[in-house]
Amino acid sequence: MRQVLARAIGGVAVIGLIAGAAACNKDSGDTNTAGGSNCGYSLAFFGALTGPAANLGVNIEQGFELAIKQYNTKKGSECITVKKFDSQGDPAVAPGVARSLVADKKIIGVVGPPFSGESEAAGPIFESAKIPTITPSATRVSLAANGWKSFHRAVANDDAQGPAAAAYIKNTLKAEKVFVADDQSAYGAGLADVVKKTLGPAVAGTDKTEADGKQTDFSALVQKVKSSGATALFYGGYYANGGLIRKQLTAAGWKGTLVGGDGMKDPGLAKAAGNAAAAGTIVTCPCSPPEKAGGTFVADYKAAWNQDAGTYSDVAFDAANIYLQGIDAGNTTPEKLISYLSSVNYQGIANTYKFTATGELDPQFIKVWAFKFDANGNTIPDAEAKA
Repeated sequence: MRQVLARAIGGVAVIGLIAGAAACNKDSGDTNTAGGSNCGYSLAFFGALTGPAANLGVNIEQGFELAIKQYNTKKGSECITVKKFDSQGDPAVAPGVARSLVADKKIIGVVGPPFSGESEAAGPIFESAKIPTITPSATRVSLAANGWKSFHRAVANDDAQGPAAAAYIKNTLKAEKVFVADDQSAYGAGLADVVKKTLGPAVAGTDKTEADGKQTDFSALVQKVKSSGATALFYGGYYANGGLIRKQLTAAGWKGTLVGGDGMKDPGLAKAAGNAAAAGTIVTCPCSPPEKAGGTFVADYKAAWNQDAGTYSDVAFDAANIYLQGIDAGNTTPEKLISYLSSVNYQGIANTYKFTATGELDPQFIKVWAFKFDANGNTIPDAEAKA
């Protein structure tokens, strides 16, 4: 996923507050702390903590941070320090934030970026610094085609999600005419392109919108959807736009089904649309329902954050634990962690993780689910979606 910030910040990168105690934060060469010889390092979250798609970033950061808190508790010390870098989900802001991150030599691994646009913008900086990244959610296919040894994706890309969404529209919704629109973002346009290609002649029309926060009047799109005779609209974009579009479609009397990808799998969609209008909306995600995660994750997350785990919280938890397992095995430099990730086979609470030579999740572990918004604004697992 990716998102465009609703407002410019004067080109200055904004870095989130650094969290976690500094009990291990000694000189870079001193790792002999109370927690053991492999303490004294930092793992970072890089992604949107503010901005129009912050809900999705916060879900991921909290899953990441929970894993490290639990690890430190087991160690009996603040062995690994959490550091947070707020990209605001904006490709224009992300490079400056990435340069600040790589300047911190304590950081040996990154969970993120969550969105595809910021991944494209920050990826070259992480690659140049040879610091590994595991994205729990950036799905644009081309990210794995850059030859970056630092890049790892813990979910399926849009070549899996797009056909699965198209198959759901065709086989479950039985839609013979489908309108396809997107927000012109790296994520939204990329996913919509795959859906259009898969649906072929069933596509009754297409359109573009502005990104979240830049447009509130979607009457032109609504009229095009109604005029096309489509009974389904696929929107490649994020929850804020998706909710407003659904609200305005309902107000105009359109009875069809709105379908979107993982960027719309958030309660923010129902908040923008109203629960009644949002009900029945379908969203796909290359993830399992977080409430089905293994172990004690669901209860632990609720206890830590006083809210239920959200989209990709469980994947981020696994990503952090992949790094922590590597650190325990003595991989305490970015270069060693990259080498470790090239051969890891990790059983997590959300999935099993093994990466291909290009950093993709091994195809045998790919999964895509369809979720449906209910009358209370919640996303309920509907079915595992197959292309």
